Amino acid sequence: MPLPSGDTVWPPASLALVTERLNAWSAWYSGNPDELEYAYSLGHYGLGYDATSQARIYNHPAQYRGGVVGRLARWYWGEPVSVNQRRSKLHVPLAGDIATASADMLFAEPPTINTPDDEKTQARLDVLIDDGVQAKLLEAADTAAGLGGVYLRVCWDLDIADRPWITAMHADGAVPEWQWDTLKAVTFWRVIFADEKQVVRHLERHEKGFIYNGLYQGTRENLGKLIDLAAYPETAGLEPEIPTGLDRLVVTYVPNMKPNKLWRNIPSAAPLGRADIGGSEGLLDALDETWSSWMRDIRIGKGRVMVPETMLESLGAGKGSRFDAEREVFMGLNMLDTGSGGLTVNQFAIRVQEHKDTVTEQIQTILRAAGYSSQTFGISDGKNRMNAQTAKEVAAQERRSLITRDKKIKYWRPALQELIETLLMVDRNVFQSGVTPVRPDITFGETVQEDPSTIAQTVQLLYAAESASTRVRVEMVHPDWDQEQIDEEVERIQAEQQAASPLSVPGPADGMGGLPGPGTPDPLAMDAQMNGSGGY
Repeated sequence: MPLPSGDTVWPPASLALVTERLNAWSAWYSGNPDELEYAYSLGHYGLGYDATSQARIYNHPAQYRGGVVGRLARWYWGEPVSVNQRRSKLHVPLAGDIATASADMLFAEPPTINTPDDEKTQARLDVLIDDGVQAKLLEAADTAAGLGGVYLRVCWDLDIADRPWITAMHADGAVPEWQWDTLKAVTFWRVIFADEKQVVRHLERHEKGFIYNGLYQGTRENLGKLIDLAAYPETAGLEPEIPTGLDRLVVTYVPNMKPNKLWRNIPSAAPLGRADIGGSEGLLDALDETWSSWMRDIRIGKGRVMVPETMLESLGAGKGSRFDAEREVFMGLNMLDTGSGGLTVNQFAIRVQEHKDTVTEQIQTILRAAGYSSQTFGISDGKNRMNAQTAKEVAAQERRSLITRDKKIKYWRPALQELIETLLMVDRNVFQSGVTPVRPDITFGETVQEDPSTIAQTVQLLYAAESASTRVRVEMVHPDWDQEQIDEEVERIQAEQQAASPLSVPGPADGMGGLPGPGTPDPLAMDAQMNGSGGY
């Protein structure tokens, strides 16, 4: 039977180390202080949080214990909160910011997906990969950066759609199986129902040619027995076995970054990627401690006024007394003269610069470990730049971030090519589209774009020097145009030039139309500057 037997530890014991770290990464990625407390409260890295748990344990004996267990529990987020004291810990959601920046660098500009020499397939592909696909890729890239990788799955349902679509499956809800470093099978799981006594899980297993569904009733640690899929509405419409008709999986795994230094010696986990914050959990913990200390300085730095007891106004028998700081007139009181009318004002110093410098250094260290430049996150290098920067200057400042982006593209491009080919296969087999599944060409958009005025100046100089043809200049101003659009624009420019100067002599540099004399403004340069077109 492809699905696991009921009496099975879940998640599998072979992935215990992976599960622990994914739980911790998930807590940092979520940006939720409650999740961080859950993840560290049990004193065993990552096991303090369980999505199926209904009772959360905040203070645990391990937090007061020595040794390795006690040391892990005594992280800042593992320290117990004293009884009758409110939580004063604050969280800087830097892990989520890093993941979002990673996704933006990859897919803020949609990738170009083309099927060479097949217009029919390209037309159908354009329908399949509409704007929803770019949003899904942004979501997938964000998740991959936060959890070390993501699974992209092709789905279809004849009752709700006339085409297949793509979904992103998170790494902490998947159990992969590998053959060498290739995904051989994967089982996705989710919790349908949970209480103190039982946990109901849905398992979806993908193999070559088949998808299997199973519903299990067990406990937090055990998968339990297999029950009818119709027992819960979330799985009532699913078939136990679904043939795909393909000699491949309809799932593709995209690692965020390799190698994973934590699991490189674990065969079942070595092909997995690592999160951008992998190895920086301690720094993130220290950053939250520093930020909380800064806010504590502000909180306790509020001015305090101490007054003699004789200045307090009685509220009546048994009701205590109070001091009205807004009162303007007090009756004469018999007290010693301290030079301040009996009032003592305490104002504690707030160490703003010390905390700010520490926070900045911690953030820069975390970003550097993740492979990003500080400028990507709006952190200045201290240099005053008054003028607009060129694309080369921006690229130089963000060189580390752009290198990281290029490395991630090397994982994303082959995975997307395989996924799109699988999408076309499902579209042909299930929806009878008649397309020819091919492996497409994928070009990622540029993140650093040249300033339009810089492009206009360059085009004008080339025009005046008679060193570039009309076609070359059109391609510079409109790099996103195809050959047909470029040809049409060249013809329009030539027609306008001939209409304006019918006696012009064809220039040697142009080769496709006359060039007016030096000093004449280039219409392409004016178009680039006025319309803001162009790219780098």
